[in-house]
Amino acid sequence: MNKNSSEKIHAPNLFCLYYVAKVKRELCWVLSSALRGTENVAFDRALDKTESTFEFFVPHDMQKPFLEVMDYLIKQEVIVWLEERENRLLSQEV
Repeated sequence: MNKNSSEKIHAPNLFCLYYVAKVKRELCWVLSSALRGTENVAFDRALDKTESTFEFFVPHDMQKPFLEVMDYLIKQEVIVWLEERENRLLSQEV
């Protein structure tokens, strides 16, 4: 193993944009279905199942279509709130 292989890469542009959203519990399936229908827009994962909170990793060039989908889901009252945050992979040991 070379010396640099164990160092963390901290180049923010190499990491996806990161969003967190609270979703109405009974409509979580709508969110997942909508994103699966828009291939490669974002990777979604349940962050906290008890709170119906999801995290999204969004490639930089997919931010606009991702936000269009999220805006639609907010208007349909599927998503309660959506926040862009620092990508947790930049600030946490993983």
